[in-house]
Amino acid sequence: MLRNLREELRQLYQQVESRVKYSGAFLYDGSVLNNATIAARLRNLPSISCSAGLVPSRETTLMQRCLIIAISLLAITASSGRSATVKRRPVRIGALTDSWGPPPGVVGLRDGLQELGYEENKDFVIGVRFTQGSVAALPSAARELVASGADILFTNNPSPAKAAQTATNRIPIVFYGAGDPIGLGLIRSFSRPGGNITGVTDLDLQLDTKRLEILNEMIPGLKRVLFPYDASETFSVAQAKVYRETARVLNVELIEKAVRTQGEAETTFAAIQKDEVHGVIVPRSLSFNIPGLALDVTGKRRIPTMFFGAWYVENGGLASYGPNFYQSGRMAARIIDKILKGAAPSEIPVEVNNKIEFVVSLKVANALGLKIPPEVLYRADRVIR
Repeated sequence: MLRNLREELRQLYQQVESRVKYSGAFLYDGSVLNNATIAARLRNLPSISCSAGLVPSRETTLMQRCLIIAISLLAITASSGRSATVKRRPVRIGALTDSWGPPPGVVGLRDGLQELGYEENKDFVIGVRFTQGSVAALPSAARELVASGADILFTNNPSPAKAAQTATNRIPIVFYGAGDPIGLGLIRSFSRPGGNITGVTDLDLQLDTKRLEILNEMIPGLKRVLFPYDASETFSVAQAKVYRETARVLNVELIEKAVRTQGEAETTFAAIQKDEVHGVIVPRSLSFNIPGLALDVTGKRRIPTMFFGAWYVENGGLASYGPNFYQSGRMAARIIDKILKGAAPSEIPVEVNNKIEFVVSLKVANALGLKIPPEVLYRADRVIR
């Protein structure tokens, strides 16, 4: 019976992993099981986050079955483990993201910790809560991580960082990709953050001007650019202001679409016509799946689109200009290492990820009938052919 339960659990893991894909990342075992003993019993099984009802209903059912079978395994093996030596519990890192699964920064964090000598499942475990583009779900997801016994919270993007800040003033929070951490009220200064928060920033607002400038160079005669964004998402609103000012300087008409619901976002993209806009700029926030909608719709409508991360170009987008999020995760690992060695987050300076990548897909450009000037291609860090 024990063998059958283990085999069924492995199969369930594989089903969940095949449905939840994001930038080649995978899910992790750990505190999300809400029971350190269960996590220890499953140490040798494939890693997975039996996480929350924040995934589609079928995946939720699978994950619930994961937990039920895990508890069954614990009950079956409880008596045999009573005499075992009690081991030190691994540090629980609760990752909070507004994506559809662990983003590249989480993978970078894990790899960075391992390079520093920490062993996954022995020294640390990472549990992930992801809200599938729902900013509104972030506060409750953050509270779930706190309640699950997370020792450190790790966040991507501004909204998850703010949600974590609201959820706890006690547990250390390490962010990456927070854009403008001082303006968002996350920290007091880069050198002495204060409170329980520190992390890695990429100063993304300063990159927005460059994104529009590059798109202007890539598309001869660029006149109208669409910028759809969540009107309730603070950072996206700030991005809109930057793009508005840059468009004025470049003599480009910025068509702003401030959406407030998933339906409005979908309607906005459904109405896009190639002769109405010459290009699309995608916001950093994953709210309402705007980047995902842009990737799908603009490809079908043959509209050039500028993204903020290379993953989108690797999966069909024209170009991206932004930080290497995997590298941000690796940098965050050094900060967590300091916290684990006793340093207070308030005293750990915020680091800046200056590794900015400009990625272009010639394959997509050719499909769009777009001839990118050689001087623009020359500046690209990576060209996908």
